[in-house]
Amino acid sequence: MLRGVVPEAINKQAFEFLDLHPHGTPVEILEEDWFVENVILNAQAVGIVRSLLGKNFALPTRMANHRAEGPGPAQHWHRDGGSVYSPEMDSLQVFYYPQDTPLELGPTQVVPGSHLLFSLQSHMSHYGGIRVAHPTVAPAGSIFITIYSIWHRRGPSTARGTRNLLKYWYRRTVPPERDWIIEPEFNLKQAYHFPHGLTFNREGHKTINDAAEIYFWLCGKHDQFRARTNNLPAYFS
Repeated sequence: MLRGVVPEAINKQAFEFLDLHPHGTPVEILEEDWFVENVILNAQAVGIVRSLLGKNFALPTRMANHRAEGPGPAQHWHRDGGSVYSPEMDSLQVFYYPQDTPLELGPTQVVPGSHLLFSLQSHMSHYGGIRVAHPTVAPAGSIFITIYSIWHRRGPSTARGTRNLLKYWYRRTVPPERDWIIEPEFNLKQAYHFPHGLTFNREGHKTINDAAEIYFWLCGKHDQFRARTNNLPAYFS
């Protein structure tokens, strides 16, 4: 989550643009230079995208606005269409709030670590509140970046008002390689890959191995990955 990284004037302009284009796919906004420069090419956001998707990543060509009028109930938990359970990371799903989005407006909720948990859509929708779910409460101008297959939903809203949430995608165009800044003290063979913070509860060794496999894939060394089954770190052969 990058909080408040888009200038206030741009947020106001985006909000007004979405009032003029209130439909669910306002792709017209991608033709606005002020939007592309300050949101799509936001320096902090694209730095993260570059680290995860490599050089010459493709910019968004589609745009969705999850516009909602409150108050209203929460959505069912879901993954977006086409999600796969895989260590490959060929795209990123990115969200932008052009307005302050407190809990009362029903911000999107995500379940950290859920991209590592295979589940059919029909098995997810019966859940209500999930203890580790994170509501993306954020000020105007915030951008948050997710893996495409993460569990998410619109949270319940209690306030009257319109909530805009723009969603778009960046794509990888090159094979993965370990070409980012590497900290000298980081020992790849001894790295502990269990995610930080609360995540969806599953067997620890499965979480470690799946997270490590994604990391090895991002390094371009997936063929060298070997899983461990005793809660020790996964490793390169």
